[in-house]
Amino acid sequence: MFLNAVILVLQEILEASLLLSVLLALACLQRASVRPPQGWALLSVVCGILGSWVFAMAVPTVSAWFDYTGQEAMNVAFLLTTIALVLVLGCVWRGEAQAMPRSRAIGTFCLVVIVTFAITREGSEIILYTQGIRNESESMARILLGILVATGISVSCSALLYFALRALPSRHALRVTVLLLALFAGNLAMQTILSFMQADWLPYTMELWNSEAILSESSIAGRLLSALIGYEATPSLAQLTAYAAAFAATACTPLFRHAWRRT
Repeated sequence: MFLNAVILVLQEILEASLLLSVLLALACLQRASVRPPQGWALLSVVCGILGSWVFAMAVPTVSAWFDYTGQEAMNVAFLLTTIALVLVLGCVWRGEAQAMPRSRAIGTFCLVVIVTFAITREGSEIILYTQGIRNESESMARILLGILVATGISVSCSALLYFALRALPSRHALRVTVLLLALFAGNLAMQTILSFMQADWLPYTMELWNSEAILSESSIAGRLLSALIGYEATPSLAQLTAYAAAFAATACTPLFRHAWRRT
């Protein structure tokens, strides 16, 4: 039970924590005129935790929507909204070009909602998991310890990523950060397609390759890459197409183009 708890919680919390690290680094690299106010990250985490509890409590009702595909529909809504906000963020933070009058407010709103939705999606799964095994009093202590260990690993990985990005020269830090943001968008698009398939709203397409023997998704490295860049050992054609489309859309934003043409 301990190992299962570590693996499940690590899988759920790692993506949100790494995304927060990338957005924190990106915010620090912006000009003072558009840089979000201090405390936005804490506000995002608090809103995400509250959202997790609300969504977890609503899951029994939501699951019955749309002919019992309500949970998949909500995941799709969260994911598509997040991708859209990433694109908006890339447009309002346009580097050295003239900023929109309300760029700071719009950028801060996008950051808070992106992180809130990420924590809500992942955190609700952890809450539902703990509710499902709360009657197993003999295993509860080991499960709680597993949750703490997984949380510690996620926070450590996120801190390492943040300080690694901040340690780079500003020119390279901006390029790496926006590249990771584009990869995150691709990851979210791939998860969207998977949710569509699980709800039978899209047909399953052919599997392009199987790299499980080279790097398993259940390994630590596999989980890190899955959370960071959306690594999938057995991607389908639809998933890869969605990944490429989201990455390309993010790469067309002014912020991304500014980062890669900066001298």
